Amino acid sequence: MARAVVVGAGIGGLTAAVALQQRGWDVTVFERASSLEPVGSGLAVAANALKALDTIGVGDEIRELSAIQGEAGVRRADGRWLMKTTEETTSARHGDSVVLLRRADLVDALSARLTPGTVRLNTTVTGVDPESGRVTVETGSPRTHRADGPASGTETGAADGTAAGTEGVEIGPADGAVDRTETGTAGGTETRTADVAAELVVAADGIHSPIRAALFPGHPGPRYSGVTSWRVLIPGGGVPGQTFESWGDGKVFGVMPLAGGMAYCYGTDTVPAGGGGGDQRAELLRLFGKWHAPIPALLAAASSENVLRNDVHYLATPLPAMHRGKVALLGDAAHAMTPNMGQGACQAIEDAVVLAHFAGEEAGLTDYTAARLERTAKIVARSTSICRASQLRNPLAVRLRDTMMALTWRLTPGRMTGAMDEVLGWAPPTG
Repeated sequence: MARAVVVGAGIGGLTAAVALQQRGWDVTVFERASSLEPVGSGLAVAANALKALDTIGVGDEIRELSAIQGEAGVRRADGRWLMKTTEETTSARHGDSVVLLRRADLVDALSARLTPGTVRLNTTVTGVDPESGRVTVETGSPRTHRADGPASGTETGAADGTAAGTEGVEIGPADGAVDRTETGTAGGTETRTADVAAELVVAADGIHSPIRAALFPGHPGPRYSGVTSWRVLIPGGGVPGQTFESWGDGKVFGVMPLAGGMAYCYGTDTVPAGGGGGDQRAELLRLFGKWHAPIPALLAAASSENVLRNDVHYLATPLPAMHRGKVALLGDAAHAMTPNMGQGACQAIEDAVVLAHFAGEEAGLTDYTAARLERTAKIVARSTSICRASQLRNPLAVRLRDTMMALTWRLTPGRMTGAMDEVLGWAPPTG
């Protein structure tokens, strides 16, 4: 049985592990954190990602968590709609609407489909040889944060404190295919170093991927987008029918109802990188407390400890390829994007099922790059363009932007959903 090693137990890594196991691979997932408590709170799973999840039998389970009702779209800070659509319109055009859910729910659904012992926690990958597929891992030193860390915007959010993915998870060193082991101590904790051989290595280790940096040392890496994001889950804060993103002068605020009456809220502001500190709920109230209802009430109901703030980075320069040798890059490690299209996790899910489809074939990883590189580069560029439009502060420029959005919606009402046809109309490979 061919062996695959997945580096990172985020959404993309777990999806890849499930898809590969279902195709007969012996899969081990190495995760440096000590548990699968999910970084981030809210997640958008659009029609394209739901089709990908259908290939591994998870799609319908996720659809059952949909809480979207009524109208959705973009508003001004005073509440006036600039453009809007409905769940029914989107579903009719693309076959599915978007499901908004807690990140933990998707982690649970994926983890439950893994063979017990697949995920090895407290395990850090310290080296990868792309030619041989040899992976060097260190186990024993507890890490409290995931290797990729939080991303941004609607892709992640404040940690909800709910442990996820207990099924299929084991703490300890990997078994089998170990050619070398060493033991030692680090900070008083016994550690174990091992070499593991694999026919496929999946680098799902996030936007600051050490594996990407090693494989493509000339690549410039992540760039600050110019915006900082805040994310928060608000229990009991769901507003039926209220799914919107409101734009102001350099600022954005979004509300997404989740199952169980919970609301996921996010905000962005155009500020220099590296800020933070203090009461971030108070900062959100300062920035958005006078915007239209129900934003002030939602923020008043939020808990300060649940607010997560992060600068938004992305990969402005596409990689020359999404693989090298036996190593395939996936998700944020390959094409981190701003959250403005809600496609970060969706593209990682697409990557995972496409990789599993081609892996093991003669030109497998070359075909994977051919199928994914151009598509993801276009989505990164498009999301960046929307991000830049949201950063406008000049009153004249903001007025012109809002007028153009409103006119486009009124004159061509189908354009809002039609503009996403290329993204949402994607279908997974068959055969």
